[in-house]
Formats: sequence, C-alpha cells, structure tokens
Amino acid sequence: MTPKIARFLAQQQPATPCMVLDVDRVEDNFRALRDALPLARIYYAVKANPAPQVLERLAGLSSYFDAASIEEVVSCLDAGAAPEMISFGNTIKKVSAIRRAHQAGVTMFAFDSREELQKLVRHAPGSRVYCRILVENEGADWPLSRKFGTTIKDARELMLQAGKLGLDPYGLSFHVGSQQVTTHAYEAAIGKVAMLFTDLTEAGVNLRMMNLGGGFPTRYRDDVPEIDRFGDAIMTAMTRHFGNNLPEMVIEPGRFVVGDAGLVQAEVVLVSRRDRHDPLRWVYLDIGRFGGLAETEGESIKYRITTAHDGSKTGPVAIAGPTCDGADIMYERSNYRLPLALQCGDRVELLSAGAYVTTYASTRFNGFAPLAEYYL
Repeated sequence: MTPKIARFLAQQQPATPCMVLDVDRVEDNFRALRDALPLARIYYAVKANPAPQVLERLAGLSSYFDAASIEEVVSCLDAGAAPEMISFGNTIKKVSAIRRAHQAGVTMFAFDSREELQKLVRHAPGSRVYCRILVENEGADWPLSRKFGTTIKDARELMLQAGKLGLDPYGLSFHVGSQQVTTHAYEAAIGKVAMLFTDLTEAGVNLRMMNLGGGFPTRYRDDVPEIDRFGDAIMTAMTRHFGNNLPEMVIEPGRFVVGDAGLVQAEVVLVSRRDRHDPLRWVYLDIGRFGGLAETEGESIKYRITTAHDGSKTGPVAIAGPTCDGADIMYERSNYRLPLALQCGDRVELLSAGAYVTTYASTRFNGFAPLAEYYL
C-alpha cells in the first residue's frame, strides 16, 4: 500500500468493494523495467488494466502497447498512442477487428495458425507479423500454454509462407506464463526460439524481432525475484544465442507494471463456523471470484490480505465471495490465517490487486454492482 492510497482510504472511506490504484507507482514500475532491460521495447499488456489514467501515463512515457482486442486498440489511440506503437497481440481476432485496426494504422499483428495467417493476408496486407511459439510454462502461477502457440516445425512453414503471401515476416514470439517466478523459463524459451530464428534467417527470411512476451511477476504472499534478475538472465541468454547481432527485443509486461500499484478494499460480510468444534472459520467478503478475483481459480494467485487486527492472534480460514454460486470460493487449501478478532463489518485489503481484477469483474452477477475504481 503506497502512502497516497493509505491517505485516500483514511480520508475518503469509499464504499466497498473498490480498487484503488496509485498511477505514480505504475510509472515507477515502468521505469524499473526499462532500466532492467534497456534494449527492449516495452509493449504494455493493456488487458492487465486498461484504465485511461494508466494508458495516458504510459503513453506519456513513450510506452508501446500490446492490445488483445479492437476495443483495446481504440483505448490506446484515445490515450495518445500512435498506431505504429500498437501491436495486435491476440492470435484470435475477428476479421472485422483486423480490418478496423489496419485501417486505423496498426501494422503489427500476431498469429499462430495457418487460418489466422490467411485472415491477415486478406485484411491487413503488407503488415508486420510475428508467429507465437508454444513453450513450457513451468514456474508460472497462471499458465497460458495449450490455447496459444504453435510448434517449431509449423512456425517455420508459416513464416516462410508469410513473406510469399505479401506480409512482412517480422519476428517470433513466446510467452512463459503469467506470474512467472523463475528466470530459467525465459532462458529455456529463448534457447528454443533462437534456433528457429537462426534457421529462418539462413533460409532467407528477413526476421528482425524477438518478442519475449510478459510474465514478469509482482509480489503476492510469497517473495519473487527482483526485476533486475530477470533482466540479467534474459540478456545473458540473448547474448549467448545471438552474440553481438541481437535482434530487436520486445517485452509485453502487464502484471509487473500495475500489480502492486493497486489494492482492493473489501468488507467482511460474515464470519462463521460450519461446526462449532471446527477451528476453521469461513470468511465471506463482499468481493469474490465473479467480482474481479477470477485469478484465485485453483487458488493460483494468492493475494496478501491485511486487516485492522493484524498482530493479534490468528486462526485458519477459508475465504469466499458473497454470491449464491458454489464456485465462489477463493481460498480453502492455501493455509490462510486471519485474526480471530475479525468480524462482520470489518474492512480488509487485498494487496497487489492492480492487475487483472477490474477487467475480470462481472457485470451485476447476482445483482452485485461492478467493482468501483479510483485512480490517484
């Protein structure tokens, strides 16, 4: 929690649930990442938090942007980004979205299949394209494998075809999974994709770019490596495989930039025991998986939770949301402990909740209003 957020909560006491984000922290994180990887162009992953205040601040810092939809493309343009600084990074795009983005001046598109390549040939002629390779996501708390990426063999064929079909075969990409907590994942992926990069270059393809994706972590309950360690590991691996002839480097951070810049304040709706002899208490909050905490599915992302009673005696808890859906349980197996003094009406904070919360929030499921947002 930054001092600015603490003052806002104390002075304004906003209704809960709400997300409060310090845009100055966003800038600090962006600058830290730029310092750690000065040779890489930063394409902020808009899906992490597309708030205009965030996009405008980043545009003012000359950030590039990774958009997942035509709506995100338009948001970036509205925030002041030039179209040539936007990558349409989703490998699954409607034809109408490709057309609109291309007509708006976007010239960089991702793909990972023959069918998507054909759509780009027809509706974004002459564009720079890059093919996403499937790599291991081991070490990621929120894996992204299976749905995206193609094999090395198919990627080679697709990139050879791209140039023949009138597109610019610009580069290759991969993603090691969101909230990736190991540097080894980047090292292994770079090694795998670099071999294809070299192979295609020797085959006459004018490749110039390696997109390393995102995945850079923010701290939740457990410590994670500092961003400098990721920067060092990535540059060591790139130099090992490319020597002094480094390609253009692109990274697509989202969580690292906005995650610890925001928090969610929630109210305790109920604290109860299913069995009076059971030490486990059930703590129900006025926000749950359908209110924005979707990444607690499988208890993957484990938010730090603070209360006004911190420092007092604690006991084991299960933590759930307010809806009438049995799946609306955030934590039951992750050994959360909260103060025994916690009671109905208390407020709690879920820290590092600036990423992938507001965008996951449902629209009035069970009638609950969408999560309120405050940008400071």
